[in-house]
Amino acid sequence: MCAAKAITGNLFERRTVSVLPPLPLAGPYDYVVPEGLDIEPGDFVEIPLGRQTQRGVVWGEAKGDVDPAKLREIYGVLPVPPMGAVARKFIDWVSAYTLSPQGAVLRMGMSVSDALDAPKPVFRFGLARGITESDHNVRITPARKRILGFLRDHPFIDQADILRETGTGASVLKGLVDAGLVKREQVAPPSPFSPPDLTIGRPHLSDDQEKAADFLCEKVAANRFSTILIDGVTGSGKTEVYFEAVRAALASGQQVMVLLPEIALSAQWLQRFRVRFGVEPALWHSEVGQARRRETWRAVADGGAQLVVGARSALFLPYKNLGLIVVDEEHEHAFKQEDGVIYHARDMAVARGHLGGFPVVLASATPSLETLANVDAGRYERVVLGQRHGVAVLPSVEIVDIRVDKPERQRWITPTLHKRLLETFAAGEQAMLFLNRRGYAPLTLCRACGHRFQCPNCTAWLVEHRAWGKLQCHHCGYNAKIPDTCPACGAEEKLAPCGPGVERLYEEAIQTFPDLKIEVATSDNIAGPKAAAALVDRVHNHEVDLLIGTQILAKGYHFPMLTLVGVIDADLGLAGGDLRAAERSYQLLTQVAGRAGRGERPGTVLLQTADPTNRVIKAIAAGDRDAFDQVELSERMKYGMPPHGRLAALIISGKKENEVDEAAWRIGRVAPRGDGIVVLGPAPAPLSLLRGRFRRRFLLRTDKSVKVQAVIQEWLARVKTPGSVRVQIDIDPYSFM
Repeated sequence: MCAAKAITGNLFERRTVSVLPPLPLAGPYDYVVPEGLDIEPGDFVEIPLGRQTQRGVVWGEAKGDVDPAKLREIYGVLPVPPMGAVARKFIDWVSAYTLSPQGAVLRMGMSVSDALDAPKPVFRFGLARGITESDHNVRITPARKRILGFLRDHPFIDQADILRETGTGASVLKGLVDAGLVKREQVAPPSPFSPPDLTIGRPHLSDDQEKAADFLCEKVAANRFSTILIDGVTGSGKTEVYFEAVRAALASGQQVMVLLPEIALSAQWLQRFRVRFGVEPALWHSEVGQARRRETWRAVADGGAQLVVGARSALFLPYKNLGLIVVDEEHEHAFKQEDGVIYHARDMAVARGHLGGFPVVLASATPSLETLANVDAGRYERVVLGQRHGVAVLPSVEIVDIRVDKPERQRWITPTLHKRLLETFAAGEQAMLFLNRRGYAPLTLCRACGHRFQCPNCTAWLVEHRAWGKLQCHHCGYNAKIPDTCPACGAEEKLAPCGPGVERLYEEAIQTFPDLKIEVATSDNIAGPKAAAALVDRVHNHEVDLLIGTQILAKGYHFPMLTLVGVIDADLGLAGGDLRAAERSYQLLTQVAGRAGRGERPGTVLLQTADPTNRVIKAIAAGDRDAFDQVELSERMKYGMPPHGRLAALIISGKKENEVDEAAWRIGRVAPRGDGIVVLGPAPAPLSLLRGRFRRRFLLRTDKSVKVQAVIQEWLARVKTPGSVRVQIDIDPYSFM
């Protein structure tokens, strides 16, 4: 790479611009535009930064806070479409809202660095016009003759196709090019994404679906910002409704983004998309390979990718003409990014739609309380789908009190659930057992001395994975072989697993139903779209009788012959001080229940619980979401919690506990005070040691009218923390660990 050029001419007459590099820096830096170089805001450029060459985006005119004599020149413009004004405004907005450096946000939009390089040239070959073999003193070998004959019928074609069809080598083709008989032309690389087929007829919609689809299409046609919630029970056909809005946006020449909370959820969704639009959409998630990510990034930037389906990071792609965002399962906690730039993709999607002036569609059977509050306040609109589509009906839900209907010792399936499983299998139907706990057991202890196996890097127990022969931490990934003796007292054969995980439940199931085809599905073995698609095929082909899984199975899947769902521990997740524990449990269990009876056969759900009077359990059994939401909202209002108030968390962490405590004490001394502001802490985080870092937390609670970001900025400006201590800011926290 060339060195920085010396600046010549009158410095004060040279144009200067600000350039933002994708680094966690305070903001853009000023640079001089070389003479003769045409640069506009949004251009991707190469710049000198320190002793390195860095890439960045021209953010606008220079700030002018540096002596022009000290500025360095931009090296050049990169061969890629510029980042649009709305995308740049969105990065600024996310930075200001999350209190993250602008460059750290930009880095999420420049995550594929080699996508900024010019694509490899593509060449096609054809016969040279007006040139015949007699015009050249060229020996025509049989191989050359085959190529010339093939090109007479196939003008301008790829080299690989020519060589494959003629059975010749590259040197033969090159000889014909050198002789002037064949012409080589450079062409634009073909788009990796075919345009959707908008002529495919849609499936039959119910009256409610038809009204909802028409309403969404009207919003798309209006081409202005709005947020619409599709509030539909499980199996009501929400996807087909928003597909109509997708079709309308594509028909108007706009790009569409659909956000899904988990990779595994996309398996059946993608199949439905292929049926509806005849092509694959552009995928964007962590399982997509680097080469495909590069192609997708450029296709989004130049408009060749008309529809993108992805995880939360798809928000930051450089869309050329984005005109609709759909957030499916909008309530999902997976939309919250907990490290780096901490943000909630659903909320950022709404902000992106507002900045771009186009509609945003949220879809869920169990909308978040924040979304429902926005509907009640008139900020969001809502369409309701209250019935399952077609002949399917909602499943009946029964409560099984495990204090009365007790499983056998070291067993987890109650007699009632066992009986229902037998009846289901006898009818040729399928069943699911749900337990939101990976591994064999959540805790292993020594019966001799009481020693408990804990992660050395985290405040967490090690989970036993008997199938792997390992104890593993699900927070940092630490793992160790299951020992033969207790490391504390040396006792042999005294290590005991405590509580069930899905592996232990599987062990019980194969002992109870030895003739059945049983499969476990967790994030440990369903690691991407291919694995999820294979699982879907096996269940649809009835190669599985009993499915045992965690929350990865709770949503999105449609198995027509699955008629019974047994929730092994419906109380799991209800305890603890998490603000959203009850809401999340209600959402999760409702989604799990929604897997039953989605075809022609009715479904049943059994909730095994030791607390049958719990309001979450009772609300699910009664199918009364409104009652649950009202009680939960009133509880939140009593304490000024979201959506009736604002929350922000400060997490102070470091390798040395004394330094973390000292920094937390200093920050606490200057904590803000005033009307509508309450600061709780510092206190050890529930995970007070995570990945080898000690952690302390503050929780800032304010009235909705308070500008939380300004309060935090003023607060932290009053104290200096050492470089060894990190202060993370989480606006609108979802996790309190």
